[in-house]
Amino acid sequence: MHPYVPILILGILATIFVAGTLVTSAVVGPKRYNRAKLDSYECGIEPTPQPVGGGRFPVKYYITAMLFIVFDIEIIFLYPWAVAFDSMALFGLIEMVLFIATVFVAYAYVWRRGGLEWD
Repeated sequence: MHPYVPILILGILATIFVAGTLVTSAVVGPKRYNRAKLDSYECGIEPTPQPVGGGRFPVKYYITAMLFIVFDIEIIFLYPWAVAFDSMALFGLIEMVLFIATVFVAYAYVWRRGGLEWD
């Protein structure tokens, strides 16, 4: 248990800091509540009432999120290659060029189909 004592102390200090910050802001902070402060804020636009279920979002939002996840995960594969670049030599370079070409083809396809446009 000896090596875990600093981690335990750090966790206790973090908990004390969070609790102290919350208590201090509740005690010291102003308590002038009014309807405008309790209302939701939508970037300066008057809030619009939403249906109970939350309403419908266009499919475009979900497609954009999935594209981000796909391309983000593909980029993560570059890190092990960068770390082991010296040991792989020419084979690693050719494999990564093929991988990046595949990612580029997918990116060009999505771009051509209009998957990156917001209108």
